[in-house]
Amino acid sequence: MLDLSKLTTETRNPETMHLDEMTPLEIATAMNREDAHVIEAIRAELPHIAQAIEWATESLRAGGRIIYMGAGTSGRLGVLDAAECPPTFGVSPDVVVGLIAGGEQAFTKAVEGAEDSTTLGEEDLKCIGLQPRDIVIGLAASGRTPYVAYALDYARSVGCHTVAIACNKDSVIGSHAELAIEPVCGPEVLTGSTRLKAGTTQKLVLNMISTASMVGMGKVYQNLMVDVQQTNEKLIVRGQNICMAATDCTREEAISALAEADGHVKTAIVMILNGQSASEARAALEAASGHVRAAIGA
Repeated sequence: MLDLSKLTTETRNPETMHLDEMTPLEIATAMNREDAHVIEAIRAELPHIAQAIEWATESLRAGGRIIYMGAGTSGRLGVLDAAECPPTFGVSPDVVVGLIAGGEQAFTKAVEGAEDSTTLGEEDLKCIGLQPRDIVIGLAASGRTPYVAYALDYARSVGCHTVAIACNKDSVIGSHAELAIEPVCGPEVLTGSTRLKAGTTQKLVLNMISTASMVGMGKVYQNLMVDVQQTNEKLIVRGQNICMAATDCTREEAISALAEADGHVKTAIVMILNGQSASEARAALEAASGHVRAAIGA
């Protein structure tokens, strides 16, 4: 029988032994107090996270992908972070990929047995044509999910950088990866419910990896998301606001530059700051590998 008793994520929290007797305010207060441990746990792993960011950036620069893999909550968090990258950073949906045990249907409904498969992870990676230039990041709060562990083995055999993110020290998936990120945030308020602190922990680590690697790819100027896709009215206005913030231009000037740049915020910014046409700005950006600061010579 599988022994989970030694996993921190499965142990009982002594601070919430009377959770069923607490008032709503007491429950909210207890959860808020426990959530503070998440930040402390992640802080201890920052050097490992920085290494993962470096590898992820290298993969993207080489034309590779960031591939998240997980089951249950962990898998859903990877899919969520991947789905947010195209609108935020203007990348193709194929650049950051989220794979969840059991396929897309598992995002909303559990697929029994999928996470325990020793072959499904490898099959999923083969289906998307895994290449050595990709980086594979496996997620499992428990740190023992077979779907993830065996997928990491396959990714290493292909020649990929591999990273494991777990919420228990000396995790199984950590032993299957080149790099282990293991922030331990302590027992859950609700015993074993890793959608709580463990889920929050994993999401914050993914935030760092995807955001920082996109900064490295030139998707950010100052602290502005200059490759944002303008797919609705809110984002059209945001594009104008970003252009104005980066150049100190008026809204009318931003609208005009964006129109000439076919809505591409980054191009519009370089046009205004360099006094260039859209074609000249595009050429400057291409020469600067997409980095605004280099394109404007700042």
